[in-house]
Amino acid sequence: MPGKKILMLTGEFTEEYEIFVYQQAMEAVGHIVHVVCPDKNAGDLIKTSLHDFEGDQTYTEKPGHYALLNKTFSEAERQLDQYHAVYCAGGRGPEYIRTDKRVQAMVRHFHENKKPIFTICHGVQILIAVDGVVRGKKVGALAACEPEVTLAGGTYVDLSPTEAYVDGTMVSAKGWTALAAFIRECLKVLGTEIRHN
Repeated sequence: MPGKKILMLTGEFTEEYEIFVYQQAMEAVGHIVHVVCPDKNAGDLIKTSLHDFEGDQTYTEKPGHYALLNKTFSEAERQLDQYHAVYCAGGRGPEYIRTDKRVQAMVRHFHENKKPIFTICHGVQILIAVDGVVRGKKVGALAACEPEVTLAGGTYVDLSPTEAYVDGTMVSAKGWTALAAFIRECLKVLGTEIRHN
């Protein structure tokens, strides 16, 4: 079976693990991941962030590594039919790219065409910006996103930090500590089988 094409939506200060670990895991099993950011081109770099929980009332944020974009945003926007799934990485990027009408149109394409939608951590903020995407769905995300999920008509699922949740072809998780489970469930939705001999 040929690899699938996945569109990864990012912005400045997207969570670095949720870019790098996801992209590398998917590419390791033969999928193609195009990492895009509004108004940026293939070859551009974006700053990432690293969120952690260190005993404060909320997460801390530290500078991450630069992430290399491998697809021009405007090209991906014109070629949505070639993608099998969309992935909304978390961190701080979703907060601002969700207001971009082009990003909203991309998400709407995947929703209306019933293609898989993958979201982790704050990535759900991108989805709730498009009416109907989470309505009637059970969705995991960072706990701080619970009110937004509920107001958008979804049901927030309070997952453990290492769990992922599947509702139809939507896969979600609370944050980067769940990447192993999240990636495993995304692969199942994509029809990817890994066999050990």
